[in-house]
Amino acid sequence: MLDTRFRRGLLFVISGPSGVGKGTLREKVFDILPDLKYSVSVNTRPPRKDEIEGQDYYFVTVDEFKKRIEENIFVEWAIVHGDYKGTPIKFLVEELQKGRDVLLELDVQGAMQVKKKFPDGIFIFIAPPTWKDLEDRLRKRNTEGEKALEKRLKDARVEMEYKKNYNYLVVNDNIKTALKKLESIIIGERCKIANYKK
Repeated sequence: MLDTRFRRGLLFVISGPSGVGKGTLREKVFDILPDLKYSVSVNTRPPRKDEIEGQDYYFVTVDEFKKRIEENIFVEWAIVHGDYKGTPIKFLVEELQKGRDVLLELDVQGAMQVKKKFPDGIFIFIAPPTWKDLEDRLRKRNTEGEKALEKRLKDARVEMEYKKNYNYLVVNDNIKTALKKLESIIIGERCKIANYKK
């Protein structure tokens, strides 16, 4: 277990286009590093068949989401693929102040908002090995119609341009290799002298 008395909490943000494997990597990294905390986002889209309320997202209506925007509870929020997504700030700040490390899985719009507020965060971009691999993954997922799929692919091209704004790039051509890289980044950042309290 990590001794948080001597080290500040670290914020890790993973992003990348839809279908790149962010969710799978997030789930698996918690098996390896169980002391890492996950901040669950709020989302207005309907849950997918394998998603669990409060674990993958908090699912709310658009009206409920807009009310939360007015209440200023989000560290970031954006409209992604036509749906509202946001990250509540309270959990994030509390955990970091306790010296605990927090992982966020965000779209690039949200990650850039968080970067403005938490410039010391560690931003990790997850990329596909090729464009064809990404398209194949999205088609195999079979969670939406052709029109929605085309929108995701169009958005992915824009999202890929943001990778230069991140600290690290992990190409997910093999889940085990990508997971090892993600784990190495987190452990390496935890070991930096600069992250210890003076």
